[in-house]
Amino acid sequence: MSQLEGKHVLVTGGGSGIGAAIAKIFIDKQASVTIVGRNEEKLAAKAKALGVGYQVCDITNRRQMASAFAAAVAENGWINILVNNAGAAEALPFGKMDDSHWDRMLSVNLTGVFNCTKLVIDDMLKNRSGCVVNVASTAALSGYAYVAAYCAAKHGVLGLTRALALEYATKGITINAVCPGFTDTDIVDQTIENIMAATGRSRDEALAELVKTNPQGRLIQPEEVADTVIWLCRQKSMTGQAIAVAGGEVM
Repeated sequence: MSQLEGKHVLVTGGGSGIGAAIAKIFIDKQASVTIVGRNEEKLAAKAKALGVGYQVCDITNRRQMASAFAAAVAENGWINILVNNAGAAEALPFGKMDDSHWDRMLSVNLTGVFNCTKLVIDDMLKNRSGCVVNVASTAALSGYAYVAAYCAAKHGVLGLTRALALEYATKGITINAVCPGFTDTDIVDQTIENIMAATGRSRDEALAELVKTNPQGRLIQPEEVADTVIWLCRQKSMTGQAIAVAGGEVM
């Protein structure tokens, strides 16, 4: 019997990329999975392919989130494992950033993690059991030019992770972060397109610009991030950690 069999796992941003890979690895371990996202068409298609439940909502909208989480609990029971994966990355020089860019990056990447965690923590406390894994980024561990708001938000996620890990250390709850480098997802595809448009480089040249930060010279695969997430959920002694999945980019 899998250690995770029958556990209810909720994954935000589960319609594609890292989130979909995380959902699949938990399904393979006989967990009950709910995926959450904003794009109903994409979410429904992925949920059907994986055989999981789904809820459509925006993690920055607290009313939508409360309704979605309540529906997920009604369907599959209390949420044993929360994976805060949803996020967005936008690049701008600091001098060109406006208030809306700053607010948007912090809202989806940091406040969204707060919103979701608040919705599961009471049940975890009541059951003296639970696991939260925040999919942060190497941007939680290092600075990068032209993504100041994104870096600030991801650093905030890591600070929140560490603070909550200490707060709930004796309550049977573990809270950790996984910090991927550039990963082979739609977001990276868009980043490559942006580099091509801004610099006139070819796709191969734009990709080379991204992977040069990885000592292994490649993109991380979503399944590698998923493997790390599920490993953390099995480790009762691991809490407050930030595990880099980045080919040695940060140590």
